[in-house]
Amino acid sequence: MKVKGTLLFCFIVLGVCISACSNDVVSAPKFVFSPAPSQEAAFKFQGKTYTTKELVEGHENDIYELENKLFELKMNRVKGVILKNLIDSDPRKGKLTEEQFVQKHIVSNVKVTDKEIKDFIQERKIPEQHINDQLKDRIQKFIIQGKTQELVDAWLNKKIAKSPVEVYFSEPQQPVFDVKVGDAPILGNKNAKITLVEYSDFQCPYCAKGSKIMHEIKKKYGDKVKVAFKNFPLPFHKQAKGAALAGLCANEQGKDYFWKLHDYMFDNQSKLDATNLKKIAANFKGFDQGKFNDCVDKNKYMAKIDADIEEGRVLGVKSTPTFFLNGKIISGALPVEEFSKMIDQELK
Repeated sequence: MKVKGTLLFCFIVLGVCISACSNDVVSAPKFVFSPAPSQEAAFKFQGKTYTTKELVEGHENDIYELENKLFELKMNRVKGVILKNLIDSDPRKGKLTEEQFVQKHIVSNVKVTDKEIKDFIQERKIPEQHINDQLKDRIQKFIIQGKTQELVDAWLNKKIAKSPVEVYFSEPQQPVFDVKVGDAPILGNKNAKITLVEYSDFQCPYCAKGSKIMHEIKKKYGDKVKVAFKNFPLPFHKQAKGAALAGLCANEQGKDYFWKLHDYMFDNQSKLDATNLKKIAANFKGFDQGKFNDCVDKNKYMAKIDADIEEGRVLGVKSTPTFFLNGKIISGALPVEEFSKMIDQELK
């Protein structure tokens, strides 16, 4: 025991000595913060000036999301200050606190129905075994919070409608990426004004939802929108890469073979093995089954799939599905309404 204790003490002392010696030898890097010599300059090292574009390259969307959070934080603060001023100047305030005023005069009729709670559970696909009174109570509070915020915003907007607020900080601009469609499978008019490039995974449940959203958008906008499909199979989805291969092997035969297999695979995500996909493709009218089987067996498009993955990573794709709407990134299978807002803006 004494030997072990002595050894432990020696290691601790040795660690302290190494740390102290290291501090003497290695100093922190020297950064000198100076006025920029030009609007584009970010920093200078060994005589070379690096631009802001070079600094953020590959991280544009991460930086935009952080800047957007900061912008929202500032705007919420602006709204909070205005709300306080409006409440304080309201003759009905009296001795009420701000919270009491809001509850009495702005959000007094907020209620949540059983149907709203049920719809919330269904929309988020919460497993039945997790549903209990405690969860329902949390859902109710969450919905009330959302409704309260909407009513406060509506009251605030009405109050300042005739006296606009001048804001002296700017909203960050969403980065626009140069996303190449290339030879990706395309759904819709190739000359459409709106291009949606989708990075997806055939084994991902959220991608299945995303595929349905894409069909809804095509139905809504017709020839104004085209959808290009790119593969981004995630490494923990063991059948996703094989499914991606099958999709490209179907695509090389033209017509709408890719989209037929695409829809089948998203509707049957537990049946993505090569044997089953070969059986499904055999039912396509006019399809060359032998050519398809040979393509799958020889892994003909694996290099193309890897290229899609690498391209997606460079563009900032971190999860599936990820979409690029005329170069602007959309992460996740958002509701059709969210896509529509951006599409309508682009069409204008």
